[in-house]
Amino acid sequence: MRAAAGVTLVLLLVASIAPAPAEEPASPPAAGWTIEPASFLPPVRPWHGKSESLAVPPDDPWATPCERSGFTGSPSYDETVAWLRRLCDASPHLRMVSIGRSREGRDIWMVVATEGGLEHPRHLRENGRPTVLFQAGIHSGEIDGKDAGMMLLRDLTVRKALPGLLEKVNVLFVPILSVDAHERRSEYSRINQRGPRVMGWRTNARNLNLNRDYAKLDTREIRAAVQALDEWPVDLYVDIHVTDGSDYQYDVTFGWNGRHAWSPAIATWLDEVFRPRVSSDLEAWGHVPGPTIFQVDRLDPAKGIWDWTASPRFSTGYGDARHLPTVLVENHSLKPFRRRVLGTRVLMESVLRLLAAEGASLRRAIEEDRARRRAEVPLEFEVNPDDHRTMLYRAIEVVPRLSEISGSVIPRWTGKPLDLEVPIRAQTKVKTSVTRPAAYLVPPAWGHVVDRLRLHGVEVEYLREPQTLEVEVYRLADPELDRQPYEGHVRVRAKTTVERRTMTFPRGTARISTDQALGDLVVLLLEPASPDSFFQWGFFLPVLQRAEYFEAYAMEPLARRMLARDPALREEFLEKLRKDPAFRGDPRARLEWFYRRTPWYDDRYLLYPVARVPGDPCEGPVTGAGR
Repeated sequence: MRAAAGVTLVLLLVASIAPAPAEEPASPPAAGWTIEPASFLPPVRPWHGKSESLAVPPDDPWATPCERSGFTGSPSYDETVAWLRRLCDASPHLRMVSIGRSREGRDIWMVVATEGGLEHPRHLRENGRPTVLFQAGIHSGEIDGKDAGMMLLRDLTVRKALPGLLEKVNVLFVPILSVDAHERRSEYSRINQRGPRVMGWRTNARNLNLNRDYAKLDTREIRAAVQALDEWPVDLYVDIHVTDGSDYQYDVTFGWNGRHAWSPAIATWLDEVFRPRVSSDLEAWGHVPGPTIFQVDRLDPAKGIWDWTASPRFSTGYGDARHLPTVLVENHSLKPFRRRVLGTRVLMESVLRLLAAEGASLRRAIEEDRARRRAEVPLEFEVNPDDHRTMLYRAIEVVPRLSEISGSVIPRWTGKPLDLEVPIRAQTKVKTSVTRPAAYLVPPAWGHVVDRLRLHGVEVEYLREPQTLEVEVYRLADPELDRQPYEGHVRVRAKTTVERRTMTFPRGTARISTDQALGDLVVLLLEPASPDSFFQWGFFLPVLQRAEYFEAYAMEPLARRMLARDPALREEFLEKLRKDPAFRGDPRARLEWFYRRTPWYDDRYLLYPVARVPGDPCEGPVTGAGR
């Protein structure tokens, strides 16, 4: 009866929301789907800000394609490149550089903007000015940074709207990082975003999310970005996105990992210098800046905000681990495209002016973090129950509504501003950490892992002759593989115990010292307990498979001899039989118990092949530490 009542209720609900049948079947619209997003997205409040004065008229000869469209569209890859080429041809302060090519053969372009030499990264080092790299389109549907950056470059050069700024700061601008995804253009890319009308896709041509690739470096696009960070003298890395999720008043939000993580001096500078200055500028131009927002409960904003600590797979976690100041910009997807682009344009100019004034103090923070050698390196963070901070959250009123279609409660935002003092759920407590070794040793059989370390810019030495050394190695236990692939890998976790051994390492073994600026990153990539280690990404799966076994006809008589020779072993075996019914009833497990105690057992099974060289890491600054 209950099942029948449930079916009846569902039928009544469906009947209540279904349209009456038409007398004639409706034909599909000629242009395809015609429902405008504005008709089903939450309401948006009217906005007019001072930053609207930064846009030039559509008929201006240097209007960007976005401005010519009235901020409803964003140009294609070819249109973007053509416009930037024309701008670079018109200004001696601009140069286009290809930092890599995609799988589909598109160049990943970076525009260099400075006063003076443009031809080589050393020219920017020689001029001594602080350098910012603005990156747009890592998720190419989130493309605000591209159009804002085109406006900025125009205003820095041919329009001469920002005189003297390029004499104080260098600018690197990647308009589209995920170039292949950018050309998977459609009006139906992001259902929860207000413009542009046509936008690119989230993942690249191999369906990989670039902002999950910074640690493992599978994609050509992120390899190009990391190589640019290595080759060019970048002091500040700004990664521009468009967020989704909850509705709130902020239009431009930005954040980074906090002082508890891997770069405390940089985080302090970002907290105390970057945020107040950039927020003040955005407010002065009519925008509503805020921290990156991850609401604990979409149905109840009063429950607070997550203060997330990004791991190295993400741009901000990666920058934090390599001690490169990295800012994640997340414009709010429910704000109109015009407002988001103009807010980004204000933020970018504000960053340039800030670096021109405070570049020296930022560099001091960078050097402090790059010189630090912590004896205990955090691998993972969790919510800290002792962190009782709160914040004023500029929310939007939400009304929970029971959906007859989904059968669940969904949020409906009313558009009414709602200011609340809410708790911050801060991931500031170290969940897992490890003692810093002097170095790691990676045998040549695992050279593909070393290749990726070198792509990161890590300094690597190689043994010229075999060496026998006292080391620490991890024995793995209870490995668990994910049931579903994630970002092109099957991830794996395992318990570990440390074994101290004397081992001989062959010629060609890589020795990676942790006494280098990227030492923390090395630890995070090579420690198996680290969530973004090469182990957990599945680069060491062969060590989980067993190659040699025993036959019962050989093992049974050997076990008899072992029992006869060793009374202690006999007592241990009998004790296990008494206490472990599953073991007692499994003939194969009983013989396996003996096999594991023989020299025939594979000693390298479940042995993590990367060894730790013990040493006395230096807590605090170390002079002369190189990158």
